[in-house]
Amino acid sequence: MTQKPIPEGNYAALPNGYRIHYTDQGQGPVVVFLHGSGNGASGHSNFKGNVPALVEAGYRCIVPDLIGYGYSDKPDDVEYPLSFFIECIKQTLDAIGVQKYTLVGNSLGGAIALGYALAHPDNVERLVLMAPGGLNDLPDYLAMPGMAMMFGLFNSGEPVTAERMKEFFRKAFVVNPDCVDDALVQERLAIMKTQNPQVIKTMKVPNMTEQLGQITCPSLALWGLNEQMMPDSGILRLAKGMPNCRMVLVPQCGHWVMMEHRDLFNRTVIDFLQNG
Repeated sequence: MTQKPIPEGNYAALPNGYRIHYTDQGQGPVVVFLHGSGNGASGHSNFKGNVPALVEAGYRCIVPDLIGYGYSDKPDDVEYPLSFFIECIKQTLDAIGVQKYTLVGNSLGGAIALGYALAHPDNVERLVLMAPGGLNDLPDYLAMPGMAMMFGLFNSGEPVTAERMKEFFRKAFVVNPDCVDDALVQERLAIMKTQNPQVIKTMKVPNMTEQLGQITCPSLALWGLNEQMMPDSGILRLAKGMPNCRMVLVPQCGHWVMMEHRDLFNRTVIDFLQNG
């Protein structure tokens, strides 16, 4: 039997006809982890270093693969606006039977968390955001060096090898290259082979800056000061736009704060969940 690249958990059959994969560990208040985008992304790859600490601290951790990613369905005959991701996550959590939860999201997952809190405020108790999308217009993102590297890698027409993927992750996502090991590269390469280009090609994330004041739940935002994917204008937009948002700026840190500064992230998030 061939070993799967990432652990397989449960599947939720959604009213919209799609199937979403998720893992569900621990007991206690519910924390839902929403991963970022990119080739080979999954909930496990983003959060495997964080879920065990929160489970040990007394939380139930639900980690879905977004529609188009991981082991979830990957339709190639639909478009992928932010509302589609939100719809699938809401239907997944309804199917699981949870009604109140903290959303933890990085990058695309952070944009989904923001959009979700706007669309379903009664369900969201808290937000934890790591350099979320949805705070700028597309030209601002395309001007970021990490984004330029990503499009250069995946639009070059050349095969994406383990070596090229590792080099890209190390240059675009982290300061400390040791955070990107061979295991991470191999699991993302394996998942990438199951994806189709539709999700990246048609993904549309609106600029939600003007609506941030409507999000009043307690929120924690972490932002690496060496970020190369998200414009740092997002720091003040979050800090000033959301009335109950605590901002933590992390030096020597790129786009993957939950990986690159795992222990700091875990301690900070657990303290926020316990003490506000």
